[in-house]
Amino acid sequence: MYKKLFIPGPTHVRDEVLQEMARPMIGHRAKEYMDLQAEVTPKVQKLLYTENVVFLFTSASSGPMEGAVRNCVRDGKKVLSTINGAFAERWHEMVLANGKEADVLEVEWGQAITPELIEARLSSGQYDAMTLTHNETSTGVMNNLYEIAEVMRKYPDVCWLVDAVSSMAGAKIEVDKLGIDVCIAGVQKAFALPPGLAVCSVSQKAFDRAQEVKHRGWYFDFLVMLKYYQRNQTPATPSISHLFALNKQMDDILAEGLEARFQRHIDMAEFTRDWARRHFALYADERYLSNTLTTIVNTRGLSVPELNKALAKHGAVIGDGYGKLKGQIFRIAHMGDLTMDDMRWVTGLIEEIWNL
Repeated sequence: MYKKLFIPGPTHVRDEVLQEMARPMIGHRAKEYMDLQAEVTPKVQKLLYTENVVFLFTSASSGPMEGAVRNCVRDGKKVLSTINGAFAERWHEMVLANGKEADVLEVEWGQAITPELIEARLSSGQYDAMTLTHNETSTGVMNNLYEIAEVMRKYPDVCWLVDAVSSMAGAKIEVDKLGIDVCIAGVQKAFALPPGLAVCSVSQKAFDRAQEVKHRGWYFDFLVMLKYYQRNQTPATPSISHLFALNKQMDDILAEGLEARFQRHIDMAEFTRDWARRHFALYADERYLSNTLTTIVNTRGLSVPELNKALAKHGAVIGDGYGKLKGQIFRIAHMGDLTMDDMRWVTGLIEEIWNL
């Protein structure tokens, strides 16, 4: 049975977008493809308020996250891995798996990475790059990029690598104003497309850094990608169907209006938070609540798997807690093309099923 997804991802995909995936195939070296990439890219740049290069990788977001580490950290230099949840922790594991040395700046789950904490670590002058997960879906915390940017401006030699996987296209990220060097997302979250494509903006500083790194791999080598990007191609065969869908979705996003889209996400978030406060409690620090996902403490000790069985009969599904929080919290996503009516519907179903 079809279920509308209120999970952290993949998210609900509209029929109109799915239909774009069924377009007849074209050659990835043909003019039709180059025209398509040339049409899509400026739209994504507009979404990110950037003039930086925007790569489209046929992969999960983990691909360019790993690529960012390989391209932006010189041999013998260190990474500052900021960790406030499971997915930030995974990025740190990638850093180590790629043979890079790293120090950890870690806070308790549910808390944010603050500019004061970052300043204290970067002031040592030890780091080539810093990783940050903007929106941590395991905890429902959205770190404040604008506050952190004030600190990062003091350390121009540090490449700022941002996982915006579950926030890009759902929250305002002004890449150039913020000074983000690599900003990464997968399209299966707030872009509301099927999984399989990653978006990655790359600054000139990141390209300059890559020039100093000998072993960057190949598939996610920023300099190899740049050569092909300059002629509106990719080194390897891309998921052309995804580009058709992304082109359609970007037209719709821009037609909605960026500010209107971001405000819709805020409105859905505030509605869900208010509902959670009335019936349960919020898990994340109230000062840093995510605009694309709400984490709710299961204060009543009810069974989320049983809830999802009941929700499935109505055509909906929400998220259980992730990792060590499984059973302790549950998660309701409000991102992509979901609406206020959707949030009223799913929370109403939960009230009915759980007799709230």
